[in-house]
Amino acid sequence: MSEIRDINLAPSGEKKIAWAKRYMPLLSSIEEDLRRDRPFAGLKMTVSLHLEAKSAVLCRVLMEGGADLRITGCNPLSTQDDVTAALVSRGAQVWSVYGCTQDEYDRHMAAALDFGPNIIIDDGGDLVSMLHRNMRSLLPGVIGGCEETTTGIIRLHAMAREGALRFPMLAVNNARCKHFFDNRYGTGQSVWDGINRATNLVVAGKNVVVAGYGWCGRGIALRARGLGARVTVTEIDPVKALEAMMDGYEVKTMDEAAGYGDIFVTSTGCCKVITERHFEKMRDGAILCNAGHFNVEVDVDWLEKNAEGVSEGRSGVTKGYTLKNGHTVFVLAEGRLVNLASGDGHPVEIMDMSFAIQALAARYIADRRGELPLAVIDVPDEIDYDVARRKLASSGMTIDSLTSEQERYLDSWAI
Repeated sequence: MSEIRDINLAPSGEKKIAWAKRYMPLLSSIEEDLRRDRPFAGLKMTVSLHLEAKSAVLCRVLMEGGADLRITGCNPLSTQDDVTAALVSRGAQVWSVYGCTQDEYDRHMAAALDFGPNIIIDDGGDLVSMLHRNMRSLLPGVIGGCEETTTGIIRLHAMAREGALRFPMLAVNNARCKHFFDNRYGTGQSVWDGINRATNLVVAGKNVVVAGYGWCGRGIALRARGLGARVTVTEIDPVKALEAMMDGYEVKTMDEAAGYGDIFVTSTGCCKVITERHFEKMRDGAILCNAGHFNVEVDVDWLEKNAEGVSEGRSGVTKGYTLKNGHTVFVLAEGRLVNLASGDGHPVEIMDMSFAIQALAARYIADRRGELPLAVIDVPDEIDYDVARRKLASSGMTIDSLTSEQERYLDSWAI
């Protein structure tokens, strides 16, 4: 039933998965709990994630908890075919192929949903969208789901405002042990890993322009500065712009920054952040890439239609677009997530924390089936604290606790 590239790639995928699991102690400890308690027994689950080694570890952990699991990718350029082969070789059902077309992507997602899941784990909101738009007959069977990304949560809140959301969704991205670490340190490191792999150019001394100063943008700017770049931040939120200024960065509009940037990284979750009027101001050889979920932040469609010439860059998913003024701008990873399309995504230990929250959030839904409202729900503090304690323990760290006197002091107003 699966649709993957080649089952013979499985040994390579197994090596990657084994390496990742070695450095994922949180998921390993949760796996023991789920294997013992089997909270997902009798439940169908559909997972849509960037299919590489870390997400494969999560999928196997969910299966150990009793889930009848179907798996699909959430981005055409982030699937690793050897990892999907390894999953299928161990009994998982997977529909995903690297470099699939949009039609194939939609068909894979539909195939992973058509058995009627009770729980979904989504990354970007495409599963939720397909269920509500094209597979509405399956909605009554869904008891809840989890959303991994800022972009997906934006879409969920829009649905909730319109009264369109038909099952509860936990906003996993908003958990502190997710966005404080995954978005900042994970994105910060993995974006530059992807850029460096695709370009093999020095970062020190270059002008780096980061669009968006949310948690992802903070991490990207921090690591750029650590590599020796001069960093400019563009923002639409005056408070975030002020924070970027106080953190020591130049704050400009994209129109201003376009003329001097060497490397541009978008991380806004919005569309057409860099477009025609910016391209025309850019230096010859400027490099553009995206760290947002969808490939809409850099207007690649305009470049494809209007460039005087198109050439292949250093890597297979990098293109150079020669403009009418003779300058060439390079777009990495087709404007898709550069850290996954040109790299291996976030570091293993970071995703151990994020996927620990996913696993515990899915269990929370299973344990409370029928009790949760039709809304976008914050991950309970108990899950955040559980993950933080497991992470500290795995790192050999201990923390203080309040005495009863301190608790009384903090709870009292008459001091």
